[in-house]
Amino acid sequence: MHSSERLKGIDVFVTTVAAGSFTGAADRLNLTASAVGKSIARLEARLATRLFERTTRKLQLTDAGAAFHRVCVRVLDDIESAERVLAEDATEPSGRLRIDLPATFGRRQVMGWLMDFAVAHPAVQPHISFTDRFVDVVDDGIDVAVRIGGPDLWPANLGHRFLGHERLVLCAAPGYLERRGTPRTLADLPQHDAITYGRADGTSSPWLIATPGGLTERRAVDGRVVVGNAEAQLDAVIAGLGVAQMATWLAGDALRAGALVPILAVQDIDGLPLHLVWPLGKQLLPKVDGLLKHLAKHLRIR
Repeated sequence: MHSSERLKGIDVFVTTVAAGSFTGAADRLNLTASAVGKSIARLEARLATRLFERTTRKLQLTDAGAAFHRVCVRVLDDIESAERVLAEDATEPSGRLRIDLPATFGRRQVMGWLMDFAVAHPAVQPHISFTDRFVDVVDDGIDVAVRIGGPDLWPANLGHRFLGHERLVLCAAPGYLERRGTPRTLADLPQHDAITYGRADGTSSPWLIATPGGLTERRAVDGRVVVGNAEAQLDAVIAGLGVAQMATWLAGDALRAGALVPILAVQDIDGLPLHLVWPLGKQLLPKVDGLLKHLAKHLRIR
């Protein structure tokens, strides 16, 4: 089927959902209710899927219809944005810009740069979400996302730019080391209390250990304290509850201030990669292109 054929009936479908009835859609589109009904019927036949549950009282989307509606709204929004760019020959970023960030890294490392971008481009309307769970950038309508970690092979419909690796250090509070002694070798670590990052499923993130052969080993650690939030984990380490492996972008200020002390410097190691991620179809929009260039210039894991 030609791509233009796939667009037929989408505007009628989206308008029908918004109006709640064929009659309401007909009024908005200056069509007859019969014409609207026939358009929806042709769309359902082409998709081989029922989009609405028709009752005498109301028109209700099926599960398939609801999923298809989300995609259609996004497609029409993208077409509208593209048309606006072409019509205005726009170069100045403007409009709503949906951005998804890792919770702690986003607040600590990205928000400042986003605010600089928003101040420089007052026509941009940032909508910023923070989450550490997986978010489908395309399905959820995200314009730009920052990702720590990610697949080895990104999907073909996503653009991505590598910005570096986080740096991991083993560290503890001076008071803890005074009480328990400073580990001198890896063999000393099991004698110390560990503070690990925990997930909702009850598991803890392993520590990454540099081997003599230059490889990286993932080592499970039995934490005395398991914390499901990176900033709370940092607080627990500063409070002197034990040793942790932490990213320098999180622990750097405490290390520079002396609230934390690095240990086993030979175990400083690269952690997860940092990427910018965006739907390829949105890259030419000035708001997306402008933000990508701004973050690529300034955002680094330190």
